Amino acid sequence: MTEESPGARVSTLELFFDLVFVFTVTQLADSLAHHLTPSGLLDVVLILIVVWWMYSGYAWLTNAVAPTTTTRRTLLLAGMAGFLVMALAIPEAFGAYGWLFGAGYLVVNIAHSVLFLQAGPAAVRMMRVLGPLNLLAASLVLAGGFLPEPWRHLCWLGAPVVQVLASYSHPMELHHIVAGHFVERHSLVMIIAIGESVLAIGVGVTGMRLDAGLILAAVLGLCVAYYLWWTYFADGDRRSEHVLAEVDDPARRGRLAVNAWGYAHIPMLLGIVLTAVGIKKALGHAFDGLHWGEAVTLGGGVAVYLLGHAVFLRLLHRPGAAYRLAIAALCLATAPLGHYLGIAQLAAVAVIMSAGAIAEDIPRVRRAGRDAAIGDFGRGA
Repeated sequence: MTEESPGARVSTLELFFDLVFVFTVTQLADSLAHHLTPSGLLDVVLILIVVWWMYSGYAWLTNAVAPTTTTRRTLLLAGMAGFLVMALAIPEAFGAYGWLFGAGYLVVNIAHSVLFLQAGPAAVRMMRVLGPLNLLAASLVLAGGFLPEPWRHLCWLGAPVVQVLASYSHPMELHHIVAGHFVERHSLVMIIAIGESVLAIGVGVTGMRLDAGLILAAVLGLCVAYYLWWTYFADGDRRSEHVLAEVDDPARRGRLAVNAWGYAHIPMLLGIVLTAVGIKKALGHAFDGLHWGEAVTLGGGVAVYLLGHAVFLRLLHRPGAAYRLAIAALCLATAPLGHYLGIAQLAAVAVIMSAGAIAEDIPRVRRAGRDAAIGDFGRGA
């Protein structure tokens, strides 16, 4: 088993970076809330994929190159500035400010490549392939900002294709992954992103009269956000860290990191965006029927999140995927209820998620009690 460094943990500067990145998630939710259509959803998915690819790239970067010098911190600040510009341009990323989004994305890529070149000879070898492909993807996004349709969307579609190819084009054993830092970094960004669902509650009730019914609906929205947290964190991210740390082969460890913390996290983040939009819409029409698109967004957002986490668990060979799939199907099935009454769907989703959490916890609690009893018996003997 590869030995891990217990001191290699996420710095406050990296957490600051994550806060800037999550602003893009907030902007995506706001953009989708104003354009809740199939084309609006497609645009959000495309933006999320390319943005997450580079956020994940920075998670790999700081796993290999700690931001401990003034030069490194300055380059990381440049990357943060690029993410901020991208977030500001998101509402018009496929419109007037497409070029601005692309320019910010190019800055993010350049800063990433320059920083990674400081990670040693193996990183230099890796970046000879990965760096140009990342810059090609960024160039496609930038070019799309200047081109008319359909070329704009074709360029955006080409960017994630290049990024996926990039993940298979270089030897994964060149990456040195410190499991503790890597898992913690992704866990922190997930908890900040889930906070977006809580922010949606505040946005959803802005300007409304705070009566008992609205407060109840807000609390139900908080319960839904809580069970998003429970799904990811209740069993502890230490288990995921141990699975990653116990992969001895560097190539297999790198591939697991890409698949589980890269690709599988995309539907989870998309689910958070959709759930935030669904909660916001439900609070605005708590005692009315939601439009079908709004009701599907609420139930479907939770379902997409759970599907992503089920894939994550399967990749790590951890239990719980079946529970996620069952709860996802039930949450999606609440859409007709939301079309009838918004608060009824919020309540149903919260109850379904809590029931699923209890059902999943019962065997674990029983095992823990059995193990404790056996331990007490052994000490008594």
